[in-house]
Amino acid sequence: MTVDLETREVKKEEVFGEELAKGGRYRTGKTLMDLRAYEKDPLSPENPLVFAVGPLAGTSFSNANRTSVGTRSPLTLGIKEANGGGTFGYALAQLGVATLLLLGASRDWVVLHLKADGGVDFHPADFLLGLGNFEAARRLFERFGRRIAFALIGPVGEYLGLLSGIAFSDVDGRPSRLAARGGVGAVMGAKRVKAIVLDVPGRVEVWDKPKVTADMKRYAELLRQDDLVMKFYNAIGTMGMADFQNVFGGLPVRNFRQGQLAPPEAFRMGGQYIAPLNKARGGKQTHACMPGCVIQCSNVIVDERGEEVVSPLEYETIGLLGTNCGLEDPDQLARLNRLANDLGVDTIETGATLALLMEKGLAPWGDYAFMEAKLKALYAPTEEALFLAQGTARVGEALGLKRVPVIKRQAISAYDPRVVEATGITMMITAQGADHTAGNAPRLETRAMRVEEILEASYQAQVNAAANDSLGLCVFGGSVTNQKRAFIVEAVNHALGTDLEEGFFTALGAEVLRLEHRFNHLAGFTHEDDRLPEFFYQEPVPPKNYTARFRPEDLGPIYERLEDAAR
Repeated sequence: MTVDLETREVKKEEVFGEELAKGGRYRTGKTLMDLRAYEKDPLSPENPLVFAVGPLAGTSFSNANRTSVGTRSPLTLGIKEANGGGTFGYALAQLGVATLLLLGASRDWVVLHLKADGGVDFHPADFLLGLGNFEAARRLFERFGRRIAFALIGPVGEYLGLLSGIAFSDVDGRPSRLAARGGVGAVMGAKRVKAIVLDVPGRVEVWDKPKVTADMKRYAELLRQDDLVMKFYNAIGTMGMADFQNVFGGLPVRNFRQGQLAPPEAFRMGGQYIAPLNKARGGKQTHACMPGCVIQCSNVIVDERGEEVVSPLEYETIGLLGTNCGLEDPDQLARLNRLANDLGVDTIETGATLALLMEKGLAPWGDYAFMEAKLKALYAPTEEALFLAQGTARVGEALGLKRVPVIKRQAISAYDPRVVEATGITMMITAQGADHTAGNAPRLETRAMRVEEILEASYQAQVNAAANDSLGLCVFGGSVTNQKRAFIVEAVNHALGTDLEEGFFTALGAEVLRLEHRFNHLAGFTHEDDRLPEFFYQEPVPPKNYTARFRPEDLGPIYERLEDAAR
């Protein structure tokens, strides 16, 4: 479905077979290439904004209802795919929409409403403007009823702040599942779309319903039999990665000055401390963000009175908005996380930006009151807010700082590339900016490995991530999905009536990587843009005291696989 926001013309085109199977991140990237988005000003009406789901969306196939958002990023100036869970992708597929493409810009602020009867309404958005996401969500439910899903931008997206993401509704109606990175919320704001509301029909058509039902049950069984899924993601959630990285030495602490915040027995910013405390207070440590998911790695954090503070509190937020800013109190972090969700901002980019203010000496490390005040300042487009909302790279440049942890103008995720080297290589080479979700290998001890083995590990992680993103699957099921490719492809065949072979999975992931690198090449990027900031090469990070080893000139074996994209 294509919506021209200027003319309000809606076009629909049917897609079938393999074209439908190649959804999500592939579909957003292919659409952006076809429309030559690499030539467009990211905040102009000409820059497309694409929402795409995978071939199993709309069903209760576990963790298969991710929504990919694609555009030319106003933060990185390269291609961007940011994806999130929640109910938006589930509803979009049930409406029979595999791809929603927004073109142009509306004259006035609007709420798009995709209705169960196939119609599209344009409602004035005046009743939502200037509101935080939680109040805006309440008003959407009040106006359109409870049987809806939505995508929503917060106040930072309204004034085109590059910290802004797009919030999707979760299964309980919270506006808390963000396609967060790259400034995608600013692009939606530039189009003057405050929210997209979807009716939820409650059913979806598949090619062979009995086989799809059997596949859903089998996949759920495989996930429940997997130790990583059930003993880590289900039991503790992503916050358990903070405990691991604190021991491993790859945790970002005080603007990447250290890799460990505290000895393990004194560490309070990970799942080993937070999970039992939260459960004792009456919070939830197992919570599904999307319909049908059995991984349930989300959580609902409550305070000492048992009242909800935020859902979810995840590792990347712990790393960048927490330890990277010197915070040591998880209750303080949960309150900041709530503010960030209400503002609709990326906690990675926001945390990295706030850390630069402390780097500059404007506040002590871990100054909660200072951080809270800066977040609250983002609600209105004051001079201060417009400055902070530019993101880490631009704020760091304006402050004259040398230690600015970005690649392609995007903040580095919560894995120090000096220690978590395979993920560091991914963050260097991916066209997405410094994005760990493009291919993460967070537990890999690389110092005993050969260089070619580390490069191969990063590349394979990138292929797998791209394939999962294109199939609409959450990567947290990867310990099953990536080992059961034949089963996953057969499930797609049962859903669509295709005759795809097992090799489709890997080929799809590789094709996405080539496409994205080709886009960035056409947008003016070179291999030099893949270099880490210099301080990573110069400063050893305690406790392991490693410096970064990899530079663009060391990444040749991966570049060779992307050579079609580099010409």
